[in-house]
Amino acid sequence: MPSEKDGAMIILSSPSGAGKTTLVKKLSEKDSFDISISHTTRQPRVNENQNEDYFFIDEVEFQRLIKNEEFLEYAKVFNNFYGTTRTPVINKLNEGKNVLFDIDWQGADQIKNKKLDYRLITFFILPPSKEILFERLSKRHSSDKSIAEERMNQFERDVLHWINYDYVVVNNDLNECYQKISNLIDAVINNGSKDYDINYIRSHVIKLTS
Repeated sequence: MPSEKDGAMIILSSPSGAGKTTLVKKLSEKDSFDISISHTTRQPRVNENQNEDYFFIDEVEFQRLIKNEEFLEYAKVFNNFYGTTRTPVINKLNEGKNVLFDIDWQGADQIKNKKLDYRLITFFILPPSKEILFERLSKRHSSDKSIAEERMNQFERDVLHWINYDYVVVNNDLNECYQKISNLIDAVINNGSKDYDINYIRSHVIKLTS
């Protein structure tokens, strides 16, 4: 049975290009914070390493893991599968580690619905504007502009899921965004006061979707 000494599950989700992966890596530098490494069927990007950024596997192996019910959560995103296996996460939590998840809203919903006996804190990361998001995506996918456009089309649907998260943070400046998330995590874990303005977030979402 989970106890007070167990770690917390901390989920960061965002539309593609809003910065969740960079933020997760930065948070993992804190003491007692570990990243949950996902399995995926997509090809590695130039700067990604096997068993460090992802477990890169083929679809046959992914389907085997689904059949064996080994995933805590999984989803199909942009024609590729992503999933988190249960055992490594539970082991880390029982060791007192806080586990960071870099997953989309589908995976976040699945973990919430599992109702595990561990503390769960969820964050949704938003870009400062659609224009800046498109710039970021265009740089990332400079060899194929159609990918950036596909991601922008998906953004309109993804952003609507902000309401299902505990906290929403705007990634205008990476260090400020990191500090905001870090402060909120500390406040939740230590039952401290939280600096969070839901009305500001609501108005920002309206700007992004209008």
